[in-house]
Amino acid sequence: MFRDKIYTHFFKELSKYFLLVLFTFTIIVWTVQAVNYLDLIVDDGHALSVYLNYSFLNVSKIITKFIPLSFLLALFLAILKFEDDSEFTILWTAGLNKMKVVNFFFKVSILVTVLQLLFGAIVNPKVLNYSRSLIGSSSLDFISSMLKSNQFNDTVEGLTVYFEEKNENDIMKNLFIRDDNQILKGLDKTNDASNITIFAKRGKVIEGNKNYLYLEEGTIQSQNLKKEIQSINFKNTKLLLEGMKTKSITQPKIQETSSYLLIKCLGTKEIDTKILNCPKKKSKIDALAEINRRFGMPLYIPCVSLLCSFLLISRNESRRKGLYKYLYFGLAFIILILAEILVRYSGKAFSYSYVYYLLPTLTVPILYFMLSKNFNYENARK
Repeated sequence: MFRDKIYTHFFKELSKYFLLVLFTFTIIVWTVQAVNYLDLIVDDGHALSVYLNYSFLNVSKIITKFIPLSFLLALFLAILKFEDDSEFTILWTAGLNKMKVVNFFFKVSILVTVLQLLFGAIVNPKVLNYSRSLIGSSSLDFISSMLKSNQFNDTVEGLTVYFEEKNENDIMKNLFIRDDNQILKGLDKTNDASNITIFAKRGKVIEGNKNYLYLEEGTIQSQNLKKEIQSINFKNTKLLLEGMKTKSITQPKIQETSSYLLIKCLGTKEIDTKILNCPKKKSKIDALAEINRRFGMPLYIPCVSLLCSFLLISRNESRRKGLYKYLYFGLAFIILILAEILVRYSGKAFSYSYVYYLLPTLTVPILYFMLSKNFNYENARK
């Protein structure tokens, strides 16, 4: 009963530090990314709701990235707190076996590993895939913000807009518009018209239930199937801006593809264009690296818990004790860095992947044996 309360106390302290560190990292990185995502409104003209949904959905990616580091910091800070409060000293004096505390930390690391696997392999791809679909299915609501003076605005695929200046009333002067995909409606053109070019002295985007481009004093030129140029002069006209799509990438990236499809991609010996993100040999390399990131990187988390457990070894010398704190924390941090670096090269060959999975699998029993040997030596000296 007493030991259950101790482990419950340890778990609460670890959880508190873990959630605090993870929340802090997530908020900082999300804030920076949210600023970068403002381009969705400013440059691409998407609605504010699309921007907010897309930004919040990317939180899962940030959480997945920082789970290992957050666990390392949480465990390190918790151990330091238990030492500073003399809680460990009381427990050792009461006869608590240090290996049982190591086992407890190891079990918690397994829970964190499962959490990382759950986010990396299932939750994160689905959420990111959905966030990408938001961009692909959304229309443009802030069209006027997309249009910049003295530059060719080609955010919308097949449509290029250029104008010299815009006054305080958002009236554009000396416009040139090139419509290659018949995007603009209300041009009074026949179905066979193509390569539409518009010149106008003035123009303004009118936003409301329906968005219009109002133009004054200009010319519309188009080419029919007979390669004949048709020209229409107008005093004023309205062009309907509806259902316009930007050039934003709408196809899911490799990180946004489900684990099932990536594993299926690795199982095909020939090129299969029906499988998303698996059209070429290079993509299979990327697919293997992504699979290793999702399923292999979490295996390094137990190594972190065992390295931090070396801090439980009794050391009387105060200077050495301080150095050992930084030593084991540094080693655990280096392991996480190496896991991140090596995963990028693990997709080049299956042999590299085997090594990537073997490293933590072999390291864990070695570290556990070293801890057991040190604590047995301590008990023998008492």
